Amino acid sequence: MSDPSPTTQPRNTSRRQFIQATSAAVAGGALASSLDISRAAYAGGDDQIKIALIGCGGRGGGATTQALSTKGNVKLVALADVFRDNLENKRKGFKTQFPDRVDVPDERCFVGFDAYQKLIDSDIDLVIIATPPGFRPIHFEAAVKAGKHIFMEKPLAVDAAGVRQVLATAKISKQKNLAVGVGLQRHHQNVYRETIARLKNGAIGDILLTRAYWNGTRPWFRPRRPGQTEMEYQMRNWYYFCWVCGDHIVEQHIHNLDVINWLKGGHPISANGLGGRQLRNRKDSGNIFDHHGVEFTYADGSTMLSQCRQMPGCWNQVTEFAHGTKGTAHIGNGVIDGQNPWRYRGPRPNPYQVEHDDLFASIRAGKPYNEAEYGAISTMTAIFGRMATYSGKVLSWDQAIGSEIQLRPEKYAFDATPPSVPDKDGNYSLPMPGVTRVV
Repeated sequence: MSDPSPTTQPRNTSRRQFIQATSAAVAGGALASSLDISRAAYAGGDDQIKIALIGCGGRGGGATTQALSTKGNVKLVALADVFRDNLENKRKGFKTQFPDRVDVPDERCFVGFDAYQKLIDSDIDLVIIATPPGFRPIHFEAAVKAGKHIFMEKPLAVDAAGVRQVLATAKISKQKNLAVGVGLQRHHQNVYRETIARLKNGAIGDILLTRAYWNGTRPWFRPRRPGQTEMEYQMRNWYYFCWVCGDHIVEQHIHNLDVINWLKGGHPISANGLGGRQLRNRKDSGNIFDHHGVEFTYADGSTMLSQCRQMPGCWNQVTEFAHGTKGTAHIGNGVIDGQNPWRYRGPRPNPYQVEHDDLFASIRAGKPYNEAEYGAISTMTAIFGRMATYSGKVLSWDQAIGSEIQLRPEKYAFDATPPSVPDKDGNYSLPMPGVTRVV
């Protein structure tokens, strides 16, 4: 079956028929890779793609802004968040920025832990999932079950059970020919794409060592308010609690680990590491570490050295390097030194925008691509590293991905008890290498 050309779509084709047709066009197998979608393949038709946002925080706001900035007829029609103030702030901001592309009346504003399901059950075509990572497996599964196209932020889970859930859901999403974009935007960034391609083609010979860094300072924090339940406090400060964030090695450093997996064509098979919390010792610091250092080994015997740190006054670095038998590469900068020197000098469009341009173009071209599987594997790589630093053990990939230890709470409600609670002095317990069990 040939792919429908956007210029040959009948003018009286309904929006729903158009969206269904783009999925049916790839029935039987081949899904387009994001790397194969032409940057000029945008549709010129008038068929509208209705989008909705789950998770009205900073990244949700950014992702929705980028979705609304894509070419073609796009409209934001629904919002969901556990907090009404987050939702209302974003609704006002979107309406101001995109007055002709936003139609979110009160009846399509959903608040609470079950808001995601109400939104997904509404008349939408694509859902942006930008809730904290601990919720992503649940929301992804619900969206796929409802047959929606999806853009979801990274990481895709916080524990091995969540990754397994995402991988199972990813298979169903492919069977349904759903477009799934994942917020690992380096895959849509020219400098990375060209540099990785050259390295895969042998520009520095056999790659023996890679290095990956996300070293920075402490992110935002919201002080505890009088009358807050513990669950609300942790949800407002989700970044500092492992059950909802995954620790910063998972929430942020996944970007760099994903690049090395991309370069190596797979995930590491063993990991050992060290980490802890040295500077962030206040009661508001939750239960995550402030530094991780991991040595990963890949199936070909090569090593990746990984660092992530949140400490002021230290050496900051967010990038990746590769060392081979014929040279070295600074991947993030697009520089290769050695026998085949090269420097990327091409255009550098905003990759956060490009990933949405590519996703919407793939849908309109009738070739929706699916990034869920590699997003889940890179998520698991970051979780693998955290498990190594928390336990202080040398772990195998099979041990890690097979772990039955789950971080999610028994109940999602503001009066429920989170997985980690402070002691009588207000302090949260931390993982203890050599003692903490992760598998």
